[in-house]
Amino acid sequence: MKVDVFNMKGEKVKTVELPAEIFEAPVNVDLMHQAYLQQMANARLGTHKTKVRGEVAGGGRKPWRQKGTGRARQGSTRAAQWVGGGRIHAPRPRKYTQHMPKQMRRAALRSALSVKAADAGVVIVDEITLQEPKTRLMAEALNLLVGEATALVLVVEKDANYDVVARSTRNLPDAKLLMANYLNIRDILGYDKLVMPLKALDVLKSHLV
Repeated sequence: MKVDVFNMKGEKVKTVELPAEIFEAPVNVDLMHQAYLQQMANARLGTHKTKVRGEVAGGGRKPWRQKGTGRARQGSTRAAQWVGGGRIHAPRPRKYTQHMPKQMRRAALRSALSVKAADAGVVIVDEITLQEPKTRLMAEALNLLVGEATALVLVVEKDANYDVVARSTRNLPDAKLLMANYLNIRDILGYDKLVMPLKALDVLKSHLV
């Protein structure tokens, strides 16, 4: 698959062939869904917790005698039916971690990239550079490259230009900056366009092939 290569001014400079093994791979929707669920599950902290009747304060004595009052028998005011009592089947701290083989994760990324490329969602730039860290400059560049679409911007390394691009992108609500070797299924599917420099293709080859 051949795509145009642009500069930061939105001008076409040349054409490049996308690696077929990455951008023309068989699309496995079920595998993409599994990888997405795994990423979302692994992002959960699992620190949720409420107290059961043995953990709430108070309720040490029986509120009234067992028989003769005409009321229902009660053993503690901290039982679940009482206000301020403990919870039944309460959420407890747990791990939501899911495991997925590396080859399956890579295949899911190749599927997502293939879908993105088929929908003309991959934008190749010769290099992503800015003269100074200004949100306006990055917004103008992305407007020329992707229009009003949301954009996931990839960078290859944290060089001298990385801080400039990062500071120019972080305040844009419809754009996100990401290292190419951290590319993940959630971000690919979460943005309309994938903007990457030419050097990012080599990084993707080394990680996904």
